[in-house]
Amino acid sequence: MDNFLQAIDTLTIKFTLAAVLLPLLAFIINLAIPGKNNKITGWISTTAILASTVLSVFVFSRIWNGHQVHQLLPWFIIGDTKIYAGILLNNLSVLMLLLVNLIALPVHLYSTAYMRNDEGYNRYFAYLSLFCFSMLALVVADNLVLFYIFWELVGFSSYLLIGFWFTRYKAVLANKKAFIMNRVGDIGLLTAIIILFTQFHTFDIDTLFAGTKAIAQPIIKSGLWMGLSGNMPSIWQYIACGGIFLAVAAKSAQFPLHTWLPDAMEGPTSISALIHAATMVAAGVFLLGRVYPMFNDTELTILAVIGCFTAFMAATIALTQNDLKRILAYSTISQLGYMIMAMGIGAYSSSLFHLVTHAFFKCLLFLVAGIVIHQMAHIRDDNELNIDPQSILNMGGLRKKMPLTFITALIGGLALIGLPFTSGYLSKDGILIQAFQWTEGKSAIYVLIPAFALLTTWLTAFYVTRLIVKVFFGDLRLLETYPAAKLHIKDGGWQYTVPLIILAVGSLFPFFSLNPLSYEQSWLFKALSPVGSTVQGSVFHVIVPVGINILSVLVIYGAYIIYARLKVNPFSPAGALWRLSFNEWYFDRFYNKYIVKPIMALCRGVFRFDRRVIDTFIHAIAYTGMALAKLAAWTDQYIIDGFLYLVTGIVKAIGNFARRFQAGKVQYYLYSMLVVILVIFLLKTLI
Repeated sequence: MDNFLQAIDTLTIKFTLAAVLLPLLAFIINLAIPGKNNKITGWISTTAILASTVLSVFVFSRIWNGHQVHQLLPWFIIGDTKIYAGILLNNLSVLMLLLVNLIALPVHLYSTAYMRNDEGYNRYFAYLSLFCFSMLALVVADNLVLFYIFWELVGFSSYLLIGFWFTRYKAVLANKKAFIMNRVGDIGLLTAIIILFTQFHTFDIDTLFAGTKAIAQPIIKSGLWMGLSGNMPSIWQYIACGGIFLAVAAKSAQFPLHTWLPDAMEGPTSISALIHAATMVAAGVFLLGRVYPMFNDTELTILAVIGCFTAFMAATIALTQNDLKRILAYSTISQLGYMIMAMGIGAYSSSLFHLVTHAFFKCLLFLVAGIVIHQMAHIRDDNELNIDPQSILNMGGLRKKMPLTFITALIGGLALIGLPFTSGYLSKDGILIQAFQWTEGKSAIYVLIPAFALLTTWLTAFYVTRLIVKVFFGDLRLLETYPAAKLHIKDGGWQYTVPLIILAVGSLFPFFSLNPLSYEQSWLFKALSPVGSTVQGSVFHVIVPVGINILSVLVIYGAYIIYARLKVNPFSPAGALWRLSFNEWYFDRFYNKYIVKPIMALCRGVFRFDRRVIDTFIHAIAYTGMALAKLAAWTDQYIIDGFLYLVTGIVKAIGNFARRFQAGKVQYYLYSMLVVILVIFLLKTLI
């Protein structure tokens, strides 16, 4: 029996490796295919991700709620420490492995139509496959060094995709901004990894966090992590956790490193759907899930506060934005804030549950946005109009022309709000209920966290309703300016509609729970809950869902009346709160004024100092050296060589003179002797 189980585990490892490496193979093949718009590249990448999805389903079925599989191979040696590399498969890793593939597959299919006429078609699918490989490898990596390598590769491949249209100046700025802000987080992660290795002499995640041996039993109690040899010194504990938080804040777009995500919408919308809804931004929450036991109560409370603030702040900004993709970007930041807050209040299972549900409905909304923007761009190009196809101010009435897109957008919007019968209700309900339970026995100030979380939910209901109404209800507003414009818009072909239907199904409750009103009955929540934990019923299990949903429905109705019936703007553009929201809380202005400009000024000053002082000094040394070299060359040529030439000339002259006396004639010898005697006689006389 043991041999049979070992053979099954070996097969599982092989299937996992194949699932991870297939996108890499597609990346290599696509790079080798000639041309810029060869349609075969799209189907190569799509086939690879389809095969990877099938394999991940098998791996998921073998590992989920079962035993953990951890395969190791020797990698390298540091001193006396052997470092191993391998694959770690537990509930968390196989869940993410399957989720990434389930989201990537419809995005690939959608992209084959969405990017059809783009000149960079080959390059797009090569980058897309590279990103999928990086993300899949990240979630199964078993040690922190491998994790960091693929963490960086995820950041690099997202940099390529955000700046895919690199001829656009905004896209170049956006991918640079994303890359730099993520590097800040990467420094934090690298610092934490170094500290952990210094303290415990291992990079192995399973060894470091033995309390999370299988995510079926993920946390005995967070904050009681003892590591391998007792408690880590408190100063290093805080520094390591601070580094982890920086990495999470950068990747998952949390305050204060959140401003890159809205700008990243400059990439193709299909990329926004994949990277900025379900995969790259989820990597930060996944990292928290991996190292969760190392956070103590104080650090978790800080996480909860920052997550709650991020969720509320992003929701207020989404209220007044007019760019369709930017609204969804701030919505993503807000929902990620919910997940971080949930981690902070101890709602570990609900946080990961919301990560999964959010992936489906947010990816769905981004793909809907892509279709809408695509059709608006057709109207602009066909009629040669000067409009922004992403502005919701130009939209309206599209539900009549695009019924399927409207229905799926409605499902995604309701799931984002968290209304019953959607997956979003199940996961968000759990977070909010546990947030109120978390405050029991704490001081009154802690109540602000669930209170602002509730307020964020209602703000979400308002801006989602505003988006749906502005895009799909009423009449097409650009006709008010261009009444003669011709409209040729539709839902699109099967490559558009099939992904929408798949994701819409994943946004409804049956995919996660047969009970549409109870998150505790979800198979996902149960599996992610710690072993031995029980869900204790309380008054919050009734008050919170009822109160939230009644008020959410009222907010939806009020927003519908305002935007569909009255057709007015409830926010005064002259108001300070409106300006705060519309200008995105002035974070970018603050960063530009107090961080970017001073750093750039410092760089310019250092550059001038380098050019005018350092370079001048070096040039002076160079000129001095050249002058000394020339002087040495002149001295060598005219003095040293001249003296040597003089000596050799004298010796040569003497030799020539003396040679005449060696001609073999006796009279010359007698003459020479006479001369020598006379010279000696004269010298003797003179002396």
